[in-house]
Parts: sequence; C-alpha cells; structure tokens
Amino acid sequence: MLDACGVASAEELFSHLPEAVRLNRPLALPPGISEYEIVDYFRERAGRTAAGYASFLGAGVYSHYRPVLVDTVVSRGEFLTSYTPYQAEIAQGTLTAIFEFQTMICQLTGMDVANAGMWDGSTALPEAAMMAARATGKGRVLAAKSVHPEYREVLRTYALHQGMVVDEFGYDARTGAVDLKDLESKIDGLTAAVIVQSPNFFGIVDEVRAAAEIAHKHGALLILVFTEAVSLGLLEPVREADIVAGELQSFAISPSFGGPYAGVIATRDKFVRQMPGRLVGQSTDSRGQRAFCLTLATREQHIRREKATSNICTNQALVALMATVFMTVYGKQGLRELALQNLAKAHYLAGKVKPRFSGKFFNEFVCGVGDPEARNQALLEKKIVGGLPLGRFYPELADSVLLCATEMSRRADMDAVAEVLR
Repeated sequence: MLDACGVASAEELFSHLPEAVRLNRPLALPPGISEYEIVDYFRERAGRTAAGYASFLGAGVYSHYRPVLVDTVVSRGEFLTSYTPYQAEIAQGTLTAIFEFQTMICQLTGMDVANAGMWDGSTALPEAAMMAARATGKGRVLAAKSVHPEYREVLRTYALHQGMVVDEFGYDARTGAVDLKDLESKIDGLTAAVIVQSPNFFGIVDEVRAAAEIAHKHGALLILVFTEAVSLGLLEPVREADIVAGELQSFAISPSFGGPYAGVIATRDKFVRQMPGRLVGQSTDSRGQRAFCLTLATREQHIRREKATSNICTNQALVALMATVFMTVYGKQGLRELALQNLAKAHYLAGKVKPRFSGKFFNEFVCGVGDPEARNQALLEKKIVGGLPLGRFYPELADSVLLCATEMSRRADMDAVAEVLR
C-alpha cells in the first residue's frame, strides 16, 4: 500500500498532519485473542449491562417483548442483503413489505398516506416541520415543551440553516398536558405548524384535538408526534391532525443502546407531494398482475434539486420490516390487548406511588421522589433500573422521575419500586 501511494513509510504518509494531532505511539489495544476468548469477553461485558435487571426506564425507548418470528423473517437473505428497491422487477418482496408497512401505519394513525419510513422519530419531527413550512409558505413552528426534549433539540438543529424559527409553549403544571392558553397567546398568522406529542413526554394523553382547533383557526397545521407506538393500539387516531410523525421502536425493535430505529411520517392526501422519503405504490405489470413500484421519491436523486423535499436518501427498510412483522403477528385485537396490558401495569404501579400530574396517562407517569439519583441507586441494588431523572431537561421537575411500566413489568418488581420510592 505504501508503494502504491509512492511513500517510504507510514510516518511519511501522515507527514501532512500537524505534529500536535499525531499520536506518535501504538494504539492502546490488547493483542489479538481467539474466538472463544472473544465470546467469553462479550458475555462478561453483557453481564455488566441491564441483562437480568428489571427496567422501568422509558422516555422514548421502551422495553417490549420481541416475538421470535421477527428475526426469523428479517434474517432471510432477500430482505437482509437487499439494498434499495430501484429495480422494481427484482425487488417485489421488499416493495410488497414496504407497501404493507405503509398501509398498517395509515390504519394506526388515521391518515390517508404514510411514507416508507424515516431514520427515526427524532428526525421525522423536523422533516414534518419543514413539510408544514413548505405546504403553508410560512417559516415559524410552535412546539409544546411536553414534546420529547431530544426531539426538540434535533428540530432546532434542522431549523438552524432552514430559515425556520422554532418557538415553544408550555405545559399545565397540574395536569401535565399542553397549556392551551399559552398556545393561544403565542400562535400568530406566521405560524406554519403547532407540534404536540401524545402520549407526551410525561406520559399524558394530550389535548391534541383542542390544539388542532387553535392551530387551524390561525391557518397553521397540526403535527402530532408519538414515541410510544403501542399506545396506537388503544388510543383513537386523532384525525384532526394534518401530519403524524413518530417512532416505531416499540414494535419489536431492540433498544440497542439507541438505534437503529424506524421513524415514520403519515399525512393527508393533499400534502403527499411535500412528504420526504419515498412512497411505494401498487400497480399492474405488463401481464395485468398486481405489482409494486416506487410511486414517489421527492429527493434530489430523482428530481431537480430545487424541487427536492429533503436530502433523505433512504428509509430504514429492514428495521421497518421488523415493525411490519410485529404488527402482522399481533394484529388489530392483539395490539389492543398489548396496549391494555401496558395501561394496567402502569396504573397498578401508579396506584402505589403518587403521580405528579393529574392528566390521563398511558404507560408512563411522573413521580416526585425527592432525590432521584439516590432512589435509583437504591433500586439498582435490587437489580432494578429506575425511572429517568427529569432535572436534566426540566429544572422545575428536578425532584421527579419518569417511570414506565410495560407488559414486561412484573408485579414483584413494581412492588419493590413502590417500596423504595415511598
């Protein structure tokens, strides 16, 4: 390699780099080890993680059961090794799966059309905001402070060089739902969209319809965000929303230290050409048989750059397939029963500790505990991962944690959590 580059040594190869940034010593890596030693190493490391611990941590990433059929299907070669469905004649399996995915998302969200998926929920939100800005010709969005704080960070990052202004409105300190009076005072005729999450970051089923009415009165769109997809098995779709952006991690996608996940955007028919990503449609082939193709791909690789809606070049097809298999395995009734289990477990736990907010909640709620770090440390000693301390994101809630209970939560562990938190 050095000969091919025309240099005599590795030092000469890197001579263009300033001396201050060069390491000038070997990397601090141990010598190579055998395969069985590597397996033992990772088993030992895995023992230090949350394996074997009960978890009550949610906040956008949830512990749900993953049916074994999911990995069986997504590990098939035609799905696992396929790249991208440009050549429809040899990608019918992938296109069919994406079409089914889009159809199921529409059924869950009550929207007319859904795209083939996004990177994750946090990037789906700013894409939805930019979509609203294009559709309305306005450059200001209003996001509720009860929207996931990391999603709002990503939104501000996107907006920085898009000429888009991001403002926020508060939440009700009693109920945990959006403060509709604060929304009324801050919305104006230049607002492209109002962004509300439900269930929101505090787990509260939010006032989406009321927020939509206020948004529409001022000529703005309503963007509904969700992070806990299992809630869609129980909560009626908010058809007053104009765009729905969300995260499907709950649908058999492992937490995996933060990803990869699968986001989604769904919307009304009239906004379809403003939607980022790609859209798979159903057609017929030359023999009149049902066939699938990329119907819409509004990105610069397919159309003139100035008409592109986004620089998103793909979707999380394999991860979205996990969600598709999950929805197929559970079905409509099964997903409802799963959601009811989550609801029951969370309310059992909430009955033993006092939730901070009075609003109706799904499988998460805020609980005042005094010293969150000390309580979580006490729980760790019982092999339990406690809730998320909220002071990092909400200084006014520094004495509180966000607790989550799913179908994976056992009664004995919930009783132990309640004992420590009380």
